[in-house]
Amino acid sequence: MATSVKMDEGTKRLLERLQARITLETERKVTQQELLARLVENAAASEDEIVDSFRESAFELGDRNERGGDRRGTVR
Repeated sequence: MATSVKMDEGTKRLLERLQARITLETERKVTQQELLARLVENAAASEDEIVDSFRESAFELGDRNERGGDRRGTVR
């Protein structure tokens, strides 16, 4: 079952750029769903680092969302 994930346009561009690089370097087309799954698996292997990264940038994330500067795209 697929679920939509909302993200800002900058994050979407980074995901697309990484997807393109993987395709170019491996000659294998990967979907954004496969790429996100792999990224989540890798992040889960280093949970402490991920949690700490949100502690360090909590102000930045809250500030951006409060300003309403989040233009969101949808990945399926």
